[in-house]
Amino acid sequence: MKTKLLMASIAVVLPLLVSCGSGEKKAGPAVQDAAKTTGVIVADAWVRATAGAKDTSMTAAFMSLTNPGTTDVKLTSATSPVAGIVQLHEMAMKDGKMVMQEKAGGITVPAGSHAHLAPGGEHVMLMGLKQALKPGDELPLTLKFSDGSSHDLTLPVKAFTEEEEHYHPTPTPTSTP
Repeated sequence: MKTKLLMASIAVVLPLLVSCGSGEKKAGPAVQDAAKTTGVIVADAWVRATAGAKDTSMTAAFMSLTNPGTTDVKLTSATSPVAGIVQLHEMAMKDGKMVMQEKAGGITVPAGSHAHLAPGGEHVMLMGLKQALKPGDELPLTLKFSDGSSHDLTLPVKAFTEEEEHYHPTPTPTSTP
């Protein structure tokens, strides 16, 4: 009986003693690898509905991108099976007017910081939509980043409001005979 009790005690205590080690704390490989491979975190992503829009062939996606890493990362592209063309856009002043244009070089997510893709600023533009988008629908979207990572997302479609008319480019002037 004494031997069984002693063996049971050793079986419980020995792993605890071994795991305590010398008291020196080092980050294990999993912790070190996690710090090196941290990617951009995507939050609060949504797409504007086309119901009620002047031009129902296009819409925009918005989100918050957070980069917990130590190196800047760029959102370089996006794709969706629902759109013929997906581009990264910004709002810029041209000839005294605020206009929407493709963002050359992608959208930077600074190291240890974030980028907000929001109405009136940088956003993901979806053009040549293959279907109407109404509130409550969901839209698949894949984001690709300069660090080689990508995010496959399913974004909720939210109600459209016309307060941001500059999401609808001014028609190209045509000459009349």
